[in-house]
Amino acid sequence: MPANPLGVLLRARRAGHHTLAWANPDLQAPETFTLSSPAFAPGAPIPERHRGRLRGPNISPALEWTTPPADTRELVLIVQDPDVPFARPATHALTLGIDPTLQSIPENGLTDPSPIRGIKHGKGGLGRRGYSGPLPIRSHGPHSYAFQLFALDQPIELPDRFSLADTLHAMTGHVIARTRLDGTYEIR
Repeated sequence: MPANPLGVLLRARRAGHHTLAWANPDLQAPETFTLSSPAFAPGAPIPERHRGRLRGPNISPALEWTTPPADTRELVLIVQDPDVPFARPATHALTLGIDPTLQSIPENGLTDPSPIRGIKHGKGGLGRRGYSGPLPIRSHGPHSYAFQLFALDQPIELPDRFSLADTLHAMTGHVIARTRLDGTYEIR
């Protein structure tokens, strides 16, 4: 398939890792637990099975983590692509209400509604709630997908239609630990 001229033209344009929630000074905390996935290794390509779809399933990869600090009351997952050719990263999942006693989310557990009790999704990529898998512009080059998991010292109470801005504001001053797993995806 020939290169997509738009993707080639925009190759140098990227939001950048400095625009991720991870880089927000108000969300800095020790990295005292770890996040992994049986679907892909850190820094490795995310399997085709978990790519985004404009229509149809967006199957989220299974995620696993080690035990967060004992005083954790809620976990928040934010999945973002900092390589989009925009000023801000694309949000591929915004998930609140993860019980800190859980140690994993199964494959496709980030659907909306979630099969996991207590989980709530904010609006992410393409206006969807729940997971929206990688769907970069063809020929734009590899994109990073940052799965950022934050441990909070109190639960977040937000209205049903919460946004990333609402979430970041509510998290400020309450992040006690965090972990991150990056994968990549490219459409040539």
